[in-house]
Order: sequence, then C-alpha cells, then structure tokens
Amino acid sequence: MLCVRLEDLVGRRFAMASEASRGFREPPDRLWVRRPGIYEDEVGRTWVAVVVRFSPSHRALARSSPGRTHEPSITVHMWQIPVHRQEPMTPSQLPLSRLPLMWQLYPGRRYRATDSRLWEIMDHGQIYTTEELILSQQPIGDD
Repeated sequence: MLCVRLEDLVGRRFAMASEASRGFREPPDRLWVRRPGIYEDEVGRTWVAVVVRFSPSHRALARSSPGRTHEPSITVHMWQIPVHRQEPMTPSQLPLSRLPLMWQLYPGRRYRATDSRLWEIMDHGQIYTTEELILSQQPIGDD
C-alpha cells in the first residue's frame, strides 16, 4: 500500500509550478474575445476563462441595505489551452457579459479593457503544463 502525505503532494505541486514559471514569457499584449469565455492573443493562442468570481457575491449584494449601489470586484482565471477553431462571434452576437471584448496590456502589471476599466494582473504563471493568467477588476472608483 502506498501512503503519501497531503503536505508532500501540495509541496510537490507548488515546487513544480514554481520551476515551470522560471524564465516564463510575458503576459499577452492583447486578448480579443472570440466566443463567450474564449479569448485569443496576438500570436493566435486561445485563453479560456475557467473561473469568474464576484466579490462580494451577488447574494451578499442582494442582502445589503436597499437603495445603496454596490458593484462587486471581478476576478477571472484564464488558462491558455487549445480550443477547436470556430468563426469568431461579432460583438452583437455575444451574450451580455461582465468580461470585456478586449484587454490591452498596460504599464504597471495591468490590462485596460475596451470600457477603459483597469484589470490588475494578480498572477501569471504555470500550473504543470498550463499557463494561467489571473486578472482582477476592482469596483469603479478603485482604478
């Protein structure tokens, strides 16, 4: 019977991730939406929004006092993974989304979105063989 401690597995995972991150390329200069949750960078690589998190949650916002307007911050985890090529959708064909149509790399580890909002690069690294980009948009007024 093989026994492995959870701490050992977690430690190995982070060691592998940090080793893979050394000498890592820069984040993409631009990301254009192709389909809902699927973006393409300037060299044709596809990035998939695998997690979109709102903080505070929509439930917490609904419980807040009436009449107050709150806007959650948004964090998106994007993985660079190949996706079967399809024709890009036009902006009018895309469903309404809190994610922008395009991100442009901006000085200071940030992206400027098509709506001029800034998204901070929280992390850019590699988990095993998958490149990951974590972006966070703060509520208006925090830009």
